[in-house]
Amino acid sequence: MPLTSTAEILAEARGSGRGAGAFNVIQIEHAQGIVEGARRAGRPVILQLSENTVAYHGSLAPIGAALLAVAREAAVPVAVHLDHATRTTLVDEAVELGFGSVMFDASALPYEENVAATAGVVAAAHARGVLVEAELGEIGGKDGVHAPGARTDPGEAAEYVAATGVDALAVAVGSSHAMLTRDAALDFGLIARLHDAVPVPLVLHGSSGVPDEGLAEAVRHGMTKINVSTQLNKVFTAAVREHLAARPRKVDPRGYLGAAREAVAEQVAHLLRVIDPVDEDPVDEGEDR
Repeated sequence: MPLTSTAEILAEARGSGRGAGAFNVIQIEHAQGIVEGARRAGRPVILQLSENTVAYHGSLAPIGAALLAVAREAAVPVAVHLDHATRTTLVDEAVELGFGSVMFDASALPYEENVAATAGVVAAAHARGVLVEAELGEIGGKDGVHAPGARTDPGEAAEYVAATGVDALAVAVGSSHAMLTRDAALDFGLIARLHDAVPVPLVLHGSSGVPDEGLAEAVRHGMTKINVSTQLNKVFTAAVREHLAARPRKVDPRGYLGAAREAVAEQVAHLLRVIDPVDEDPVDEGEDR
């Protein structure tokens, strides 16, 4: 299937009131598992590559090209997205490589500087037909602290979108990055107000810390793009540990990485059905797939 644009996936999801799953990749087994999970669920999916993961691999081109190749061979619509990029040079490289969207994160800058920097990235990306996501409002840190001030103001969000021209907006509504527990309490009323105020798809970062019912409710109140990273890493690592514990003398990485890839596929299929509960026959998951 041809590589799908993030813009198309988000527009269809927002227009129908459904969620679009965006899952972070660390290595190729993640990407393959994510796409297989999307195939089983019969849903489109977005593969995401963060700036931190690019640093882990040493450069964007090898892992980025792998994601694009996996996407092009998929049986369901798959888009490729650069997540949490703080460097414009990395954004430019992703656009040149063929990514359909980028998330430029200037949230650490003062508001006016954030607007100016983001507007510049938007202008350059739009000239190449690339969607830009940005972030406004504090999203909790790795300790999962939900500070009273960690919320996005709907009026300011609308002004920010108008001033920058961004195509999607990550907002702070009670989630937190890198949570290992799934007990984050989202502000659904705020999500609804943001949806009414902001004319572009809303993005939920830190979705791994939100229970299934919270994710479904967030979508019902107007959230569109659901970002998941830590939850996949949890099931990936658990599968590796279980495989190696049962086979302490095995040294072939294909065994434990294959088990981890399968765990990722199962989790992705489940989460996609949670945020996009379309009534349809499930894809055959038999041994001959």
